[in-house]
Amino acid sequence: MTALITRDELVAAIKNGEVTVVDTLGGEYYAQQHLPGALALVPAEVDARASTVLPDRDAAIVTYCSNPACPNSGQVADRLTALGYTNVRKYREGIQDWVEAGLPTEAV
Repeated sequence: MTALITRDELVAAIKNGEVTVVDTLGGEYYAQQHLPGALALVPAEVDARASTVLPDRDAAIVTYCSNPACPNSGQVADRLTALGYTNVRKYREGIQDWVEAGLPTEAV
């Protein structure tokens, strides 16, 4: 099971440039809004794209989805771990929690 990260921990990690954030919704959802600096990587693309978009297997990576009911963030985190990534955590509450907290997002 993937370790979790809290919103406050994630805010600090993003502010300090200590984490790569991965949006697991992709597509239109990613285009409309995503966490600052987040990369898009959906479950179906992990095997094909992970080594390109996430070349450092020891870097701090946080996956997120829409909310706790969305399975994508856990699926991507689990697959990254299986591929040898050593520092993957999940922001379980997702972008819904982020937006409700009044935190900034980006769009494409």
